[in-house]
Amino acid sequence: MAEAYLCDYVRTPIGRYGGALAPVRTDDLAAVPLAALLSRNPGLDPAAVEEVWMGCANQAGEDNRNVARMALLLAGLPETVPGVTVNRLCGSGLEAVAAAARAIRAGDMDLAIAAGVESMTRAPFVIPKGAGAWSRSTEIHDTTIGWRFVNPAMAKRHGVESMPETAQNLADEYGISREDQDAFALRSQERTAAAQASGRLGDEIVAVTVPLGRGRTAEVDRDEHPRATTREDLARLKPITRPDGTVTAGNSSGVNDGAAALIVASEAAVKAHGLTPRARVLGAASAGVAPRVMGYGPVPAIGKLVARTGVGLDKVDVIELNEAFAAQALAVLRGLGVADDDARVNPNGGAIALGHPLGMSGARIAGSAALELSKTGGRYAVATMCIGVGQGAALLLERV
Repeated sequence: MAEAYLCDYVRTPIGRYGGALAPVRTDDLAAVPLAALLSRNPGLDPAAVEEVWMGCANQAGEDNRNVARMALLLAGLPETVPGVTVNRLCGSGLEAVAAAARAIRAGDMDLAIAAGVESMTRAPFVIPKGAGAWSRSTEIHDTTIGWRFVNPAMAKRHGVESMPETAQNLADEYGISREDQDAFALRSQERTAAAQASGRLGDEIVAVTVPLGRGRTAEVDRDEHPRATTREDLARLKPITRPDGTVTAGNSSGVNDGAAALIVASEAAVKAHGLTPRARVLGAASAGVAPRVMGYGPVPAIGKLVARTGVGLDKVDVIELNEAFAAQALAVLRGLGVADDDARVNPNGGAIALGHPLGMSGARIAGSAALELSKTGGRYAVATMCIGVGQGAALLLERV
């Protein structure tokens, strides 16, 4: 098979819900890292891009009508470049990377962009059509996150627990204490703070120009979600699923806005366009688990990946595990035989500190893993995440 290389990677800052990026339309936000890739790689002929894959979980508002295609046009790519939006919920951005790599490894193309976007702030409310003529009843759903228009058969057969409830299910089933969850969350915040202070996170970020009205703008160039905290602060937070629960806002990921993009290229495209490869994609895998414990999905996904590639976690230098919840992340690490505080796991912090714009996060962790390998000289990295309705996905990279 041909080799698929992750080359340049860039992302926007991650904004809080209703925060600094709230005024930016989702399709405009998605265009920012795409345009940055073109600007940063002047030897790249935009017309040579054969596909833009973009992950997006919502697609109910400004991200409707194939946001990949709209964003690439807004970013200045030629009309001849096609785009496809992929939806694997939280794993959408990682699926975009995997899809682009598979196409290149299969020999179907040489040059693609993989990306992800989500503006959870701007996710709309939706109203269904009336069930019959002259209906006088309706319902309204918030599309920011979670279930809507629930099928009664799904609820009966598999349950439709909210995301925090699935994390609580894992905490209960695997005996994961509140103290351990808060300790994991604190490590995420501390590692993120250190990465911000050192400039490591700044290496990933392109500033977003935000309209403020009346011709005024602001430049947002720093992640907005991280916050200084202590174990005592985290311990004071109330549970969010039930009074005796252990999942809190402090040990959960955020509701956020952001976008990320990567160049994925064959060896021929790397040479033709003067690109700098950071890592090669060795494989990708996905797996299903019970929806009520969706957070455990990375365990079987990584199991498939190890079986296919022969690269065990003992050989892996960087593990980017999307932190949907501390309870979920700890269940995964323990299921994989990895220590709670393993330094390989999210060395620059994770979604508890940085935030989790659903469609963006997979592209972010893939790009960050490749960048980390190039900075540290490690050989292998795994990017993995859990996915709503009971799935997991994983990607294996090797430094070039």
